[in-house]
Amino acid sequence: MLFLIQTPRTYIQFIMADDRWSKFKVTADVDIDVRSMYEAWATPEGLETWFLRKADFFAIAGRQREPQEFIKKEDTYTWHWHGFDDTIVENGQVLEANGADFVKFTFTGGTIVSVSITCKLGVVVVELVQENIPEEADPEKNLYVQCQLGWTFYLANLKSVLEGGKDLRNKRKDLFSSFK
Repeated sequence: MLFLIQTPRTYIQFIMADDRWSKFKVTADVDIDVRSMYEAWATPEGLETWFLRKADFFAIAGRQREPQEFIKKEDTYTWHWHGFDDTIVENGQVLEANGADFVKFTFTGGTIVSVSITCKLGVVVVELVQENIPEEADPEKNLYVQCQLGWTFYLANLKSVLEGGKDLRNKRKDLFSSFK
């Protein structure tokens, strides 16, 4: 946005950033309890059931967390994706993990992802917000577009897996698919 203010003696130009493309929110409702949902987001084993091929978390002292151990604030992580070899990784840090219903972590391109878990009308609702998304004109590199598509798929897979359905991910490296 561009605002111009002109007075008899002053001409001021304000350029306000358009932040509509710097963050997004996606939500999912899942028929499960809050504790189980938090375990799906806050343990290596939980993340591997619906999201990642391999989720390694490391405590401040460098000790690798056990598969069922809860992540903690300041942990670092290395994530590996289905459909890709071990050279494709995501490294980051846990910014918050309250042990009950909230996690926040750094993510690709310097973005930050926050996950809130609540119970509404007898159903667990997961709200994911990704922010600090850099501007990018190329749709193939645009994190607003690509990450929102990715998180929408993964939240659908989370719902499917936790409600006893199929895992929708393509786990084969030799077969291209949008469903990694």
